[in-house]
Amino acid sequence: MAPLRTALLQSSGQLGDVAANLKLLDEAAARAAAGGAGLLVAPELFLTGYAIGEDIARLAEPADGPAAREAAAIAVRHGLAIAYGYPERDGAAVYNAALLVGADGTLLANYRKTHLYGGFERDWFTPGDQPVVQAEVGGLRVGLMICYDVEFPENVRAHALAGTDLLLVPTALMHPAEIVAESVVPVRAFESQLYIAYANRTGPEGDFEFVGLSALAGPDGTARARAGRGEELVAGDADPELLRRSRTENPYLGDRRPALYEGLV
Repeated sequence: MAPLRTALLQSSGQLGDVAANLKLLDEAAARAAAGGAGLLVAPELFLTGYAIGEDIARLAEPADGPAAREAAAIAVRHGLAIAYGYPERDGAAVYNAALLVGADGTLLANYRKTHLYGGFERDWFTPGDQPVVQAEVGGLRVGLMICYDVEFPENVRAHALAGTDLLLVPTALMHPAEIVAESVVPVRAFESQLYIAYANRTGPEGDFEFVGLSALAGPDGTARARAGRGEELVAGDADPELLRRSRTENPYLGDRRPALYEGLV
C-alpha cells in the first residue's frame, strides 16, 4: 500500500470571514494536490477563526451546512480528502468540531471536541461525548481529535486500540505551551504507534498567541514534517510499511496488561 501524502495547513485565516477562509482552503488544497498530497488538514475552528466570541454561535453551521458543501466541492475539485475545524450547530448546542470529507466529496466523519480547554471554550461550546471517530482514507484508518484532546494519553491510546493508523488533530495551540507540539505530540505517536497530523493556527488573535509548529509525527517519535512559526503549508508521508515495521519492533499494544490498570478509571 502506497504512503498517504499528508499536507498540513498552518494558518489562522481571516477572523469571522467564512468565505475568505474557504478561499484559503481552496488555494491550499490546490497547492497540496500539486505536491502529491491525498489529504489536507487545516487547524481548529479554521472556517471562522478562534477568538471571535459571540460570533461563534452566529457562524455555527450544521455538519452538512453550506460551508461543508463548499469544502466538499473543494475536495472534489482538487482530488484529495480534507479535514478542518469549524463550529457545529446541532439544535441549541454548538460544538467545537472537525469535519473530514473524502476526495469524492463524501462526508466521511464529524468529530466533536471532548475535552474543552479553558473558560473561553467552556463558555461557548458543548463538549462532545464520542471519543473515537474514524474513517478510511487512502487505505489507512484515520481518526479525528481536536487540540487539547491529544494531550490526554488515554484518548490517543483509545484510538490505537481501535486501530487508528493516522490521527488528525486540528489544533489551536497557544504560547507558552510549545512543549505540546515539540515533545508531547511525537511522544503520543511513539507510545501508541500511529501517525499524528497536528495542524495549528499561528500568530496573535484576540487575547491569544498561537505558536505554529504544526507537525506530522511518526510512530518512531520523529517529526516527518515540521512547520515553523508563520503561515505555511508542509507535507509528509504516512507510510503504512514504516508503521507495520514500527509496531513489530515496539509491541506496546500487545504487551499491555489491562487488568493492572483497572483502578485508574
